[in-house]
Amino acid sequence: MHGDQECSMEHYTNTEMVVREDILAKTKELAELISTSEEVTVYQKAEALINGNERIQQLISAIKKKQKEIVAFQTFKNEKMVAKIEGEIETLQDELDGIPLVAQFQQSQADLNYLLQLIFSVIRDTVSENINVEEGTAPVSSSCSE
Repeated sequence: MHGDQECSMEHYTNTEMVVREDILAKTKELAELISTSEEVTVYQKAEALINGNERIQQLISAIKKKQKEIVAFQTFKNEKMVAKIEGEIETLQDELDGIPLVAQFQQSQADLNYLLQLIFSVIRDTVSENINVEEGTAPVSSSCSE
């Protein structure tokens, strides 16, 4: 016997773990804080400007069309046309990347991604202080013995 009578450990189903009201409440609070952060605001403004810019949208559409063409020519094993279209895509991409608004949008994406990764790291590290997350084991308590 492993001391089940001496140390009973509470067991939760996945549903019970997910539905814990205190965790959900804090998660919603955190989500609200994130969604109102400066990083999200800057990202949303940049995204709106990108979506409203006709030249940027034309370039994006042209790149997508060329990418589909590459797939078709790869299917027919026409490497000469694939190389030609890849060059055309590179030219379009260079023009797109040269637009300051695109650089601002990419920076806002990077900033938002950094914020989300930082939040995840803090949560992971905080949880890891009490649980070995990678192995899924909890520290052995002195009150429970085998």
